[in-house]
Amino acid sequence: MENKNDSITSRDVDFAQWYTDVCKKAELMDYSSVKGFIIYRPYGYRIWEEIQHYLDAKFKKLGVENVYMPLVIPESLFNKEKEHVTGFAPEVLEATLGGNQKIEDPLIIRPTSEVLFCDHYAKIISSYRDLPKKYNQWCSVVRWEKTTRPFLRGSEFLWQEGHTMFASAEEARHDALQILELYDKLGRDLLAIPFSKGRKTEKEKFAGALETYGIEALMHDGKALQAGTTHYFGDGFARHFGISYLGKDNKLSVPFQASWGVSTRLIGALIMVHGDDNGLVLPPYVAPIQVVIVPIQQKRPEVLKKAHELYDILANKGLRVKLDDSDHTPGWKYAEYEMKGVPIRLEVGPRDIENDCYNLVKRNDGQKVQTNENDLANNIENLLATIHQEMYQKALHFLKSHIVEVKTMDEVGKVGEEGGYAKAMWCGDPNCEAAVKERFQMTARCLPFDQSPHDDKCVCCGKKADKVVLFAKAY
Repeated sequence: MENKNDSITSRDVDFAQWYTDVCKKAELMDYSSVKGFIIYRPYGYRIWEEIQHYLDAKFKKLGVENVYMPLVIPESLFNKEKEHVTGFAPEVLEATLGGNQKIEDPLIIRPTSEVLFCDHYAKIISSYRDLPKKYNQWCSVVRWEKTTRPFLRGSEFLWQEGHTMFASAEEARHDALQILELYDKLGRDLLAIPFSKGRKTEKEKFAGALETYGIEALMHDGKALQAGTTHYFGDGFARHFGISYLGKDNKLSVPFQASWGVSTRLIGALIMVHGDDNGLVLPPYVAPIQVVIVPIQQKRPEVLKKAHELYDILANKGLRVKLDDSDHTPGWKYAEYEMKGVPIRLEVGPRDIENDCYNLVKRNDGQKVQTNENDLANNIENLLATIHQEMYQKALHFLKSHIVEVKTMDEVGKVGEEGGYAKAMWCGDPNCEAAVKERFQMTARCLPFDQSPHDDKCVCCGKKADKVVLFAKAY
């Protein structure tokens, strides 16, 4: 039988095709009958579930409660916040018929849920005792994209969106920054992805926000990917939607709002940051299968018996383990689980059983580690931790080696061609930001929190500059 990775395009030949090949052949997704809408297959959806489990537990520790808002927004309600509406208008999908009858107030399929939350908050916030409100929902949203790519940009995608209300601007801004740190920790501790984080420029911020902060991941091809954002809205939405409360001073006040979200884009980041020409390479703590057991000469009864015993040992330790006792050849199984990025392969054959010495094969570098049965579970747990650190450090080295300080527009362009972040000084003029985009198709990804200057002149106009910005081509 043909190995699934026989037909994977090399990353360095055609990165976009490699990505599509891996998405399909690793059975993460499939295309649906509607362009831009994908089917999340069990293996891909399980990755999202692991991300959900991690974040949901962290959110709850911060006092966040899960809710669910309607799928549709009346157009009249959606139009209440003009700047917000303008930002989403090109991507809106509307329902105009219901039961063969014209809907007088057309229904917007939610592209995001700010207006739904604000409409609800206006009904339930009336006193200072009602604050803070920390709500989050896990849902899908629809944005009618012209160009789509699985997980990275789709007409429908899965995400979480938190919408919070506070009595003070300081609390709301703190919430946005606190969640940004949590997203950064998600990258470090679960995904083995180091993020660049900072504030978005005025041009790149979210429609309706006063401040937008983001985490950016750098892909193997040197392009950036916005992996998550948090926003400080001030009291703009609250005023538009008539949200007010009676304060301790017996006066009416308007609350301040923050919002934050990550999506199934993170799956795309996992694929492109860690994958290789043989398929996925999944970090251990997010991998649906952490260990796969492959029996050798499994027709011999002692082999399958021992394989099941080892499976029970690992499963009882809480490890996500799979025993493949199908009639495929061991070689096919090796290629299959290499394609799927399973962190560790445990081989069980007659000689291994006789010698009580088993091979653990690491997916990230192919190295073999030997263990006996008694130490198996502990050795695998330690090896998973080692693999995670190795993957994180590899990605961190790649990131650091692809942040290049630049002082001229030609140097910006060179970084754009070779891949990575052009770390430039900027005067703050949006015309200079636009000039970089027009000339090199590179956008300002963020103003990093470390604003230590390496020059005093704007990379574009040469005027005095005190802002550090990361420019890059992006997905």
